[in-house]
Amino acid sequence: MTRKNRRAGGSKARRAIRKKSEINNVVTPGLEGGKYHPLSTEEIEKIHRTALNVLATIGIGDPIPEILDHTLPKGCVLGSDNRLKFPESLVEDLLDIAPKEHIIYGVDPKYDYSVTGKKMYLSTSGEPISIFDYKTNSYRPTKVVDIYDAARLCDQLEHIHHYGQPFAVTEYSQQRYVHDINAAYAAIAGTQKNIALAVDNVEHVDPLINLFDTFLGGEGKFMERPFVEIGGCPIVAPLRFGKDNAEVMVRMAELGLTIGVCTAPQAGTTAPASLAGTLVQAFAETLACLCVVNLINPGSYCDFEMWPFVSDLRTGAFTGGSGEQALIMAATAQMCNHYGLVSSIACGMTDAKTMDAQAGYEKAITTTAAMLAGGNFVSAYPGALGSLMGWSFEAAIIDNDMFGNIQRLVRGIEVNDQTLSYDVIKDVIYGDGHYLKHEQTIALMETEFLYPNLANRKTTQEWEAEGKETIFDVAHQRLQEMMRDYYPQYIPAKTDAKIRENFPIKITEQDMKKNDRW
Repeated sequence: MTRKNRRAGGSKARRAIRKKSEINNVVTPGLEGGKYHPLSTEEIEKIHRTALNVLATIGIGDPIPEILDHTLPKGCVLGSDNRLKFPESLVEDLLDIAPKEHIIYGVDPKYDYSVTGKKMYLSTSGEPISIFDYKTNSYRPTKVVDIYDAARLCDQLEHIHHYGQPFAVTEYSQQRYVHDINAAYAAIAGTQKNIALAVDNVEHVDPLINLFDTFLGGEGKFMERPFVEIGGCPIVAPLRFGKDNAEVMVRMAELGLTIGVCTAPQAGTTAPASLAGTLVQAFAETLACLCVVNLINPGSYCDFEMWPFVSDLRTGAFTGGSGEQALIMAATAQMCNHYGLVSSIACGMTDAKTMDAQAGYEKAITTTAAMLAGGNFVSAYPGALGSLMGWSFEAAIIDNDMFGNIQRLVRGIEVNDQTLSYDVIKDVIYGDGHYLKHEQTIALMETEFLYPNLANRKTTQEWEAEGKETIFDVAHQRLQEMMRDYYPQYIPAKTDAKIRENFPIKITEQDMKKNDRW
């Protein structure tokens, strides 16, 4: 198959990334995971073969005309049951040509990363519809200004490398064009990291590109450095195409732009109750999207967002913080690594309604498992609460603290002649008897150990004397400090005026200046 519509500059971008000076931090973007293996190689192969059999004999229902136009002439078969079948040999060929490396562009080139192998980058993500308010201890609907505030908060959180739209704006839920334009505007106004947006109307894709071109200063500028990924859920489980997001997928593939293809079958409700069966279905659904994208534009890149979820079978409700969720998503990361696919892994979800002990352990177990397994884009849902129905600014800061510690776990222990420390031990034993003032201790203080921003390591007496604050209390205070004065001017005034003239921007200029909101 020939490749077409591929952008130039990939090799140049990779060289620029490699030339970046190494920052001698305890944890850095792109740490390599992949040490946790919940599946054996034989088990991965069985899941793979069963998924290919599903695609070849059961197929994907409700294919839209645009997909049929691209796939039927190239080997797919439309059955009498109106299900699109993918022959096994075709799927294998398309797996081979799918890119195994991807350059993600930040608005600022300092956030450009080469994603390959088991390198990991943490991201915000999700579609909650409410904000958990610290003062009232209750949920309220999201507003358009919240999405701007979330972007500028993300811009300051050092362990979040990639900004994915963290919630939907219910204020404009019935005006999808206004919603999508303002979500995009908030992102470019608030952060210079790489951006991902959820879009479910194909008619919004070209206007969004126009918005990004205006921001960058000219037609075609966005295609040169596409710093935004547009994605959605082209599959409705079980095993059928969803019209709106499928149309977006086709359009993005035709343009040669990155698209996130998220599939989210739920074990026990929209997928088999067996975790292995859910992996089969999720793999088949995501493979179908990868095949469509590469039949449209061979060699095109799409995020392999295979996101199998879990149900509480007592009620049928989604449960994001379970051990089963941690296990099945880690297995997903392992499968993607087995085939060299650049993966997106969901974790960090909780069914807790506030940032309590339940939220802490559910977020930690699922995120740790996903990162140890080696997912590339770790969509760790910082800030998400209440089974993905709510979002908390304070929780996002707490989660950022947690991410640093999990990255330290993933980095592991460096063992060499120097770190084995024989001479250091000898110096101390025959010296003053302790290590605290030793030159090795001083040298390693900021490179071997990561110190939390929020977690309390004071004595119990100090904690009581200072008012017995919880980590939620401390996060609220830190949030106020971070948000009160941080209003970055990423959009020049003339450009902003032009954007406001041509697009329905609902985030006011006053919202983007110091005010009494914080």
